[in-house]
Amino acid sequence: MQKKKIIHEKGEIIFTITRNRLSKRLRLSVNSDGEVKVIIPNWLPEKLAENFIISKVEWIIKKKEEFKKITGRSPKLGISDYKKNKEKARTLIKDKVIAINKFYDCKIGSIMIRNQKTRWGSCSGKGNLNFNYKIIFLPDKLADYIITHEICHIKEMNHSKNFWKLVAKTIPEYQFIKKELKKYKI
Repeated sequence: MQKKKIIHEKGEIIFTITRNRLSKRLRLSVNSDGEVKVIIPNWLPEKLAENFIISKVEWIIKKKEEFKKITGRSPKLGISDYKKNKEKARTLIKDKVIAINKFYDCKIGSIMIRNQKTRWGSCSGKGNLNFNYKIIFLPDKLADYIITHEICHIKEMNHSKNFWKLVAKTIPEYQFIKKELKKYKI
């Protein structure tokens, strides 16, 4: 495995090339650390891998930016980030839950802050709310949408028309915000 660098008009790309005798084709990935990896079959010349990266510069930059959107800084978020930001997230989320629930008046159980890999939030049948600590890195309107969404699940444990009507009472533009949220990776 060797690190290489390509300087392109759109930016500098540092990547590693790894040969794999079992690989049948070239594979390119960008991980949450912003690290670019290329795995190539033993028979493929490295120059072809470098040319492939040059052809994918825009895609690579876009992927790196998607990871940066989560934090507004380095894309790496690990367990230390969770420990460092958990209490800040708990305070922010609890305050938002209280404010939003003044309108909905739901019976809320516990509020848990987690380091989830696939969800921004969830709601149990007992009214317990779970939120991903990474909400604190989102714009307020997206955080408000996630929290409102979970509070509304206390009354409607589905995504029926009635559920979306409840959400729309405080977030009428929820469809736009829902699409916007998809741009942010967990």
